[in-house]
Amino acid sequence: MRRRLINSTLAVVLVVIAVFGVSLVIVETRTISNSAQESVDSEALRLISVVESRLLGAERISPDVLSEQVGPDRYARVEIPGRAPIEVGERPTDSVISSSETGEQGEKVTVEESRSAVTREVGRTLLIIGAVALLAIVSAVLLAVRQANRLTSPLTDLAETAERLGSGDPRPRRKRYGVTELDRVADVLDASAERIARMLTAERRLAADASHQLRTPLTALSMRIEEIYSTDDPDTVKEEASIALTQVERLTDVVERLLTNARDARTGSAVVFDLDEVVKQQLEEWRPAYRSAGRAVVCSGKHGLQAVGTPGAVAQVLAALIENSLMHGGGTVALRTRVTGNQVVVEVTDEGPGVPADLGARIFERTISGRNSTGIGLAVARDLAEADGGRLELLQQQPPVFALFLSRVAPTRKEPERPVR
Repeated sequence: MRRRLINSTLAVVLVVIAVFGVSLVIVETRTISNSAQESVDSEALRLISVVESRLLGAERISPDVLSEQVGPDRYARVEIPGRAPIEVGERPTDSVISSSETGEQGEKVTVEESRSAVTREVGRTLLIIGAVALLAIVSAVLLAVRQANRLTSPLTDLAETAERLGSGDPRPRRKRYGVTELDRVADVLDASAERIARMLTAERRLAADASHQLRTPLTALSMRIEEIYSTDDPDTVKEEASIALTQVERLTDVVERLLTNARDARTGSAVVFDLDEVVKQQLEEWRPAYRSAGRAVVCSGKHGLQAVGTPGAVAQVLAALIENSLMHGGGTVALRTRVTGNQVVVEVTDEGPGVPADLGARIFERTISGRNSTGIGLAVARDLAEADGGRLELLQQQPPVFALFLSRVAPTRKEPERPVR
């Protein structure tokens, strides 16, 4: 493409020079020839007038007198009846430009000039025109090279960008070239790169969230199945199977929420639900794990509270907090429900060392963890809480107190405090 651009620009310039250059040469040649002829004619008229004035005044006509009226490169011949011809200058032997004038008394003046002078003038003019044409060609080549570089380099960059997108590198280059059409292509490629990057990020995030969020329900489900496998009591089998079915429903809900846009979930699935049922469900699911670890999980505070949100999402948030206390905390884990303003609050605390001071402000960021965990659980929990219009906060670092805030519906009657159990 670079060579084609240079060749096409040079061809256009050569055509323009050929058309206008030839025309200019013809015009200039004619102009120089006509100017030389007019000069010779003018000199012949001037010389005949001098001869006539001297004849009328009976003055002497000599070559010395006439030489003052004739140019140095010209030849003049004066013929007066009854006298010998008078010649001034050297008569040219080659082609000449000639002009003759005749006076009233029969005198005749002839002025000649060699065409070599005209030829030299035409040659100088052609040389100037040729120099200008050469300068135009050089300038055109330089301009063509510059324009070719300006166009081919961006096209090469754009091709590399498209190749990078195809190879899975969606980073936008944010590079512009000052050419409207090429900049539009660069805008489209950068926009496509951003969309691809967002899609890849969403896919990676979905995979990470799914891996983390499905692990807890599957672990709890496996524990229930182990309970069923290890007992021969029909009532225990029935109870554990019922709980396992509930956990399967929760697992299904987790998968659906992972595949559903948070905005759709916020507008389409938020309902008024009984907070006690969700808290009770979490206690039942996590008590076996805490018993195995030699620890306890209890609940206190107000009961009969209702909240606005998605029960499955709230359960996932509480599960993340309880699991976080099991993995990183110590002692008894306590869930406490309370009311503040128009919100219902569920606090989760334990007797462990708490959140390190350097992680307090970043505890909800992805990949941030105080131990060798994924650092995803609390980040996903906060996303789920915000999707339901609530929020998840760390109220206290030592001992750790996490609080889930949800919109509430005022209860119809005042309920007493629940004892710790």
